[in-house]
Amino acid sequence: MKFAPITAAILAASVAFAAGAQQAPATSSSVAVTPGKAVATSTTTASAVIVSIDSTYRIVTLKTASGKVVEVVAGPEVKNFDQLKVGQKVKAAYSEALSLELKKGGGKPLTMTEKGGATQAAPGAKPGAGGARQVTVLADVVKVDTKAHLVTLRGPAGNQVDLKVEDPEQLKNIKKGDQVEAVYTEAVAVTVEPAGK
Repeated sequence: MKFAPITAAILAASVAFAAGAQQAPATSSSVAVTPGKAVATSTTTASAVIVSIDSTYRIVTLKTASGKVVEVVAGPEVKNFDQLKVGQKVKAAYSEALSLELKKGGGKPLTMTEKGGATQAAPGAKPGAGGARQVTVLADVVKVDTKAHLVTLRGPAGNQVDLKVEDPEQLKNIKKGDQVEAVYTEAVAVTVEPAGK
């Protein structure tokens, strides 16, 4: 799977923040289950402080609370680079969600689609950027093992994946020949926090 350059840079920065942020990373998550459908979500937020800026090569050096130093290259797609200042806090939020929905009867062509995009700060606004990606897969149920609580899915490329289904009520609704639509979404946003925060 490919990311746009801005999305890749933002994802790299958010991973670095989560590894040891200025404030301890905060994560919230939830799971919702209804007959034939399950949705899990998670959001992590963290921050770091800009300790140096190399404007020639557009490299921003960040320091986390644990003392870890991370360099992030701000490519030409990062607008308002000249507004970044040493000592500013940078905040990142990373969210992901996975939904699985049972499609009884099956028969539709197996597919995988991916879409994504990036946003950037408007001219004159505080520096910031964001990116998102969504992958949707329609897979066939090729096996249901009720004793092991496993459902085997075959995707559009022919690969197989075993899913553990703990809920016996969900498991008894799934039959060989049904299909499962999986939607994975991830998003990240990086912003400069206002002074005094």
